[in-house]
Amino acid sequence: MLNKLVYSSIIFLLLSSITFAQDNKETSDVDTELMVVQDSVQTSQRAPLDVLAPSKAAFYSAVLPGLGQAYNKKYWKIPLVYAAIGIPVYLYIQNDRDLDLYRDAFKRRLAGFNDDQFQNISDDGLIRAQQQLRRNKELSLLIAIGMYALNIVDANVDAHLLQFNVDEDLSLRPHFKFDQMENNTNLGVTLNFKF
Repeated sequence: MLNKLVYSSIIFLLLSSITFAQDNKETSDVDTELMVVQDSVQTSQRAPLDVLAPSKAAFYSAVLPGLGQAYNKKYWKIPLVYAAIGIPVYLYIQNDRDLDLYRDAFKRRLAGFNDDQFQNISDDGLIRAQQQLRRNKELSLLIAIGMYALNIVDANVDAHLLQFNVDEDLSLRPHFKFDQMENNTNLGVTLNFKF
């Protein structure tokens, strides 16, 4: 642990000493053809940001699942949204039907009838089947609600990422700058942010 701290400190000091080093060249040694004029760079105009776009996409997805993805023009995600919500809803409905069948059969057995469709299953087996189907039904409902919420979050995050600045205006550029006060040139790197 101590060795990592010592090595990290040495590397940090070396890198910081490199950045503070200066070159004392005369102005006659400077090649003016390599100088870059920063004002000559043409920038493209970006479309203005719509700050309400993420909230619109989330609202549309909350109203109708998949509509937020259509608003973001990510049409390929719509079948995934319906599959992610539809499969748990289908399983919920199927488990609910099966639970009703087992419950009705168990009630008929308690009433003294033995003419149900589950002749080879004992009373304890019917109780365990009802418990399992109830758990499966509740789990499918939770998964469907989770997928619905994930649909809304996906639309919101995707709308935020569509507004992410990836153009040339956000860049790292090397530059040479002539300092008229000290009569020398400096080599540097510029990180440009243009809002």
